[in-house]
Amino acid sequence: MSPRPAVPKGARTAVRSTEVTHEPPPGRSEGGSHRSAKHGGYPVSPAAQAQLALQARQRGDIRGRLKLGLLCGGVLAFYAVSWWLAQVDPVKLVTGLPKLWFWLAQAWPPRFEELPLFLLRTAETVAMAAIGTTAATLLAIPMAVLASRNITPFPRLYYPARWFLNALRGIDSFVFALLFVAAVGLGPFAGVLGIALHTWGSAAKLFSDQIENAQMGPLDAVRTTGAGRYTALVYGLLPDVLPVLLSTALFWWEFNVRASTVLGVVGAGGIGQELKNSMDLLDFSRLFTIIAVILIVVTALDQFSAWLRKRLI
Repeated sequence: MSPRPAVPKGARTAVRSTEVTHEPPPGRSEGGSHRSAKHGGYPVSPAAQAQLALQARQRGDIRGRLKLGLLCGGVLAFYAVSWWLAQVDPVKLVTGLPKLWFWLAQAWPPRFEELPLFLLRTAETVAMAAIGTTAATLLAIPMAVLASRNITPFPRLYYPARWFLNALRGIDSFVFALLFVAAVGLGPFAGVLGIALHTWGSAAKLFSDQIENAQMGPLDAVRTTGAGRYTALVYGLLPDVLPVLLSTALFWWEFNVRASTVLGVVGAGGIGQELKNSMDLLDFSRLFTIIAVILIVVTALDQFSAWLRKRLI
């Protein structure tokens, strides 16, 4: 057999440089199967991808169920502790209902001999609520401007103003009235001060929230004309928020009429004082008459407030 002819070194290099390397197209392996993703650096088939997605979905479902279970357990634990702290006892309610029916039977028929006195005390209650709510509304408007992030002229006072309003809201008018009874003595004036302070914080908080949620387009349009801050607020913002402010003020007047009926318990005047006297004397007939007067007056004021709201808003 004749020997194979030797290839020169330079020619061998040239042949190697002209060899074409055939690589599989993207997405297809050398064996011809498609590969659409890699997992851990290795190609993964579509079936394996579906299995991995299913496993991830199952893990997510397990975590979701675990979170839901923890949430439900926390809510149940909260209400269980609240039930224990409130000392809720349905057995006491069932055994006490016959006593309640006995006292209700003692309250009939109502007594109308003191009806003029009851009406006078009720008028005191309405007057306390009206003056206290009006004073609180007038004080709440400038505080609402300070406590509104978008229009406050002193941004550094935003949080102090909010904290001050939270302090007023956190103390009930009943507690304020109790404090002012010690300061100014017994009578409706202490009730007026208690209503005014609590409503001041609550109304200003609601006013500021409405102002922060208002559209700033009209206000900015007025400011572009060269108007000052006060003029822009009056003509650009006030027409937008005024209906809500009036509705909120009427709501607080209605609320304070109902709430001030118990201020007399601490000596702050109004129909609540007669209510407490009747309860102390166990005069249920007189107590029933007072409650009937309160219900009638509150219902009439609610109807009047609804009519006034439709006319003003």
